[in-house]
Amino acid sequence: MIEVLEPKWIACFEDFLRLSGVSEGDLIGVLAESQSRMVLVELTEHALHRIGARGVRVTVASPKLQDPLPVRSTGATYAYDMYPEIMQALGACSLVVDCTVEGLLHSKARQELLGAGGRVLMISNEHPEVLERCRPDPVVHEQSLKALALLDAGSSMHVTSPAGTDLQVDITGAPSRGGGGILGPNDKIAYWPAGLALCFPLPNTTNGTVVLDIGDMNLTFKRYFESQVVLTVENDRVVSIAGSGLDAQLMRTYYEGWNDPNAYAVSHVGWGLNPGARWDALTMYDKGDINCTEMRAIAGSFLFSTGANEFAERFTACHFDLPMRNCDVTVDDTQVVAAGQLVESALG
Repeated sequence: MIEVLEPKWIACFEDFLRLSGVSEGDLIGVLAESQSRMVLVELTEHALHRIGARGVRVTVASPKLQDPLPVRSTGATYAYDMYPEIMQALGACSLVVDCTVEGLLHSKARQELLGAGGRVLMISNEHPEVLERCRPDPVVHEQSLKALALLDAGSSMHVTSPAGTDLQVDITGAPSRGGGGILGPNDKIAYWPAGLALCFPLPNTTNGTVVLDIGDMNLTFKRYFESQVVLTVENDRVVSIAGSGLDAQLMRTYYEGWNDPNAYAVSHVGWGLNPGARWDALTMYDKGDINCTEMRAIAGSFLFSTGANEFAERFTACHFDLPMRNCDVTVDDTQVVAAGQLVESALG
């Protein structure tokens, strides 16, 4: 599909910006790098023009590679790590629209920007059609906020599946993150596509077995699992990767290539809430078209992730996001997902 300035996509971006409070006269920073998907930058600027906001684009060169392996979908760009002065200056904007390749979500530069009073709307590096299908929905956003409140009040998460998953997580005090892609007046960061609720478990809180079944997804590799992979988790770390198929072999060699114990640690756990996100969508796109953010938010999926967890003081550039189907997810005594389907009554 050709990436051009379709009027329908400009209108979609305008709706996205208006939902987060952008209005006429606002000063909006548009953050990009030389490898950014330029249609997203241009759609943002055209939408800002339609609103009557004042947009200013900042673009820097994409940085040299710093990692020993290919890295995708980390949410941690380092394109702006060398430009703290720019982050300070952008703090004067009403908000900043992030169109960098990997995004500011887990980056050092984000801390500079938020410290200067900035607020961030991240647009994931997706083909505009994906963003059109998964546009922010106030109903999904409200459900996401209720799910986050449930996590904040919870003390334990239990996840099981017919394939053999049995994971116990102590979520007491675990910081939660998520939402439906709408930046509220008191919020600092939101991203699109969205519609999920997750938390970052604190040290020594996660134990059990995670069975990645046929049809589950490895978003780092942008592929479905075609054979089972069994992860054994002890005190937050994957200590065993069992399986004889190509999927297990790829995961083992990728983990090993980092030579970093933190690569094996649990990053975050949670579930998707967006009915617009499709499990089968990955079959329709080339890998270069998408960033797989949609698949993190599939309604009723369980998201198990390894890699950086700043709240447990673990940092690494190795990151796996692994959405799983057919799981049961319970927070304390409240079942929120049953056999891969959202339990609507759990969130009122």
